[in-house]
Amino acid sequence: MIPILPQHESLTVEFKSDRKRLSDNDLVEAIICLANADGGELWLGVEDDGTPTGLHAEHMQLAGLAGLVAARTSPSLAVVVTPVALGAVHVAHIAIPKAHGEVATTGGVYLRRRLKADGQPECVAMLPHERASRATTFGLVDASAQAVTGAKLSDLDPLERERLRQSVQQYGGDRVLLELDDEALDGALGLTARQSDGTRVPTLTGLLLLGKELALRELVGTHEFAFQVLAREAVGFNEFRRFPLLKALDWLETNFRPYNPEREIQVGLFRVPVPKVDLGAFREAVANALVHRDYHRMGAVHVRMDDEGLTISNPGGLMDGVTLANLLTTEPRPRNRTLADAMKRIGVVERSGRGVDKIYRGMLRFGRPEPDYRRTDATSVILRLATTDADEAFLKRVVEEEGRRGSALPIDSLIALAALRGLKRLTTEELAIHIQREPAQAKRTLEALVEAGLAQAHGTTRGRTYTLAAGVYQAEGGKAAYTRQMGFSNLQHEQLVLSYVRQHGAIRRAEVIELCRLSEGQAKDLLKRMKTNELLLLEGAGRTAAYRLGPKV
Repeated sequence: MIPILPQHESLTVEFKSDRKRLSDNDLVEAIICLANADGGELWLGVEDDGTPTGLHAEHMQLAGLAGLVAARTSPSLAVVVTPVALGAVHVAHIAIPKAHGEVATTGGVYLRRRLKADGQPECVAMLPHERASRATTFGLVDASAQAVTGAKLSDLDPLERERLRQSVQQYGGDRVLLELDDEALDGALGLTARQSDGTRVPTLTGLLLLGKELALRELVGTHEFAFQVLAREAVGFNEFRRFPLLKALDWLETNFRPYNPEREIQVGLFRVPVPKVDLGAFREAVANALVHRDYHRMGAVHVRMDDEGLTISNPGGLMDGVTLANLLTTEPRPRNRTLADAMKRIGVVERSGRGVDKIYRGMLRFGRPEPDYRRTDATSVILRLATTDADEAFLKRVVEEEGRRGSALPIDSLIALAALRGLKRLTTEELAIHIQREPAQAKRTLEALVEAGLAQAHGTTRGRTYTLAAGVYQAEGGKAAYTRQMGFSNLQHEQLVLSYVRQHGAIRRAEVIELCRLSEGQAKDLLKRMKTNELLLLEGAGRTAAYRLGPKV
């Protein structure tokens, strides 16, 4: 396929004039600049304003250009060069892959592409801390396992070590840790690293979990978090801290509780708490922000409560390979692997590495919107948890079903129920997008809800759609909504049948089944109703029975 010239430059599009013959060095630097961002395309022979002016005579032969780029980059970068004719003007399109790691010129030049404040792209030097940050994003380096320069064992706080042991008991962590002495505990969790001379030095994980506040301030300057409460733009609470992580989690939860009112509802013999924000989801989201943040970047982890909800943000974008489209299904890819493993063994975060499921569950089972990650970008992860009123009737139905099963509803089922509540009617393909799985899995999820009496199927085979079951609508006081859904469905089927009869003169039951994607019983009921209403007339009987237009059409 012939590439199409974009209208203007962007983060992934670069135009380079070749009227004066662009030097090899300038060309290679422009290419690595794109590769160290998101990759993209470079158009050689196009001016900055997008006007094609053509290739220099020395660049008309493009056969060796890809080899030149590979020879001048380290590690070698494979680009694809395509000649493109734009009218009478010949230009070159160079497709550049995103570098998995970092790529430099053989002269040792590291560049990256970024957007300026006015939205225009530019190439800037890639500084050492940015290279380290990029390496952690791709999982090439675990900064949390590295010894911190200048740190000493005396920088670790004995009180925080005791807090760690208490946390193992409180959160149900790995109880083997309770049997270890201090040195063995440090080794098991990667809190210290042994040097070539046999001495032990605190790692970043060690300082973040056990470090004294002064040591954290001096040695880990990027570590900071804030808790803010804004009510109608007035600041109710706004404090920044540099506590070690376990103390930080306790402090954040303690200060959050007064702003998180809770009531109870009766479900059978049990009283179920209904908080403004599920505490399990809050703990997991805050712990994730502190554990998975990029400690090479300046900036605090923010926990902000306002009139619309709770926002938790942290410096550092999603790991390479993790996107908003696979957040629910991708394998765990921790940025700070040693720190994440330590927090799992302590019991603070989900041990399976699927903490995002816990956050989703804490929102959806209360009938609230799903967690919102849409503001996440390359430099930060931003999570928004809505604090709308819980749907108590929906919660009761979920709790009753979980009691019947003896286990929690699968997260896919909760997402499906939430989607059905919001969209009223779903196909398997539409649900597959919501649960980030293939349509076959979405169909299994929906059919399981049908069997449980939580959803209702309409039609057969390819045209099958799903709504919430009548019992769920009634539990929510939504009988009218259910009636509207069923009414629309019946009306659509009637119009399809009448249209078919107008075109073909008559219709048989088998044709109704195929046309409307109904079961045999549903088709029979539809035809009987239309006959009773004199929309159709029955002719013949048995296999020869056919329906023609009735007197009221």
